[in-house]
Amino acid sequence: MDLLNPNTLPVNDNINPYAFSVDVVKDYIVRKGKMIAYYGNLRFEALGSSIIDMIVSNSFNAPAYGGDYIVASGRGKLIVGDNGNHINSYDLENANMTIKAVNLLAYEPTLTCEECVTPGYVTLLGSGKMLASSSGMVHFMEPPVRVDPEALLGWADCPTPSFHHDYGYVRSALSLGASMLGLTSSGEEKQINFTGQGTVIIQSSEGALRGTSLLQSMISDMNQLQQSEMQTLKGLLEQRLNNR
Repeated sequence: MDLLNPNTLPVNDNINPYAFSVDVVKDYIVRKGKMIAYYGNLRFEALGSSIIDMIVSNSFNAPAYGGDYIVASGRGKLIVGDNGNHINSYDLENANMTIKAVNLLAYEPTLTCEECVTPGYVTLLGSGKMLASSSGMVHFMEPPVRVDPEALLGWADCPTPSFHHDYGYVRSALSLGASMLGLTSSGEEKQINFTGQGTVIIQSSEGALRGTSLLQSMISDMNQLQQSEMQTLKGLLEQRLNNR
């Protein structure tokens, strides 16, 4: 058994598929609850204090997700993990990369994080390193391609994707409600369509990340629903509550 210490830990690289070692020599933005160990003199502060706001003022422009992240400051080795999910690093250079918000694990403040026009996703702009979790291994696809919404992790330098519905998709409120609750195979009925140039990033599993509760998973999926679908879901929930 190899013991890990500051000298044997890798430098900004995976320890294994499920843990990543970050050399913190400047501020690093990290998702809450993902630090599993560290060496050195590190501090962890929530977004919101005046000092931290000055640090991230140019690197965090996604207020809907502000409560999900902290800033790691100081010098040391930070080890991050995500409930046994795979962790991948991406070195971006003058890039435009969109990622599912729940999968964004950490990134350098040299990148700017913005809310994407596609609900449930954020876009990272500029140059720097970012970490993202995935359910299974990650694969890179060239458009044109259609992707299962649950398998989609993100995309880089692509136009905004569109939904593609197969014939017969959602013919009644009952089938729509079942699809929303995961009782049908939505990927075969409704896909996300990518065209043009760029790279599409998918994960090997259609399942949610380990450690994600059913409610969290449903809330994340709701960000992808259209207005009419939200109204139908609202009606189904009201009916269920009235029957209890």
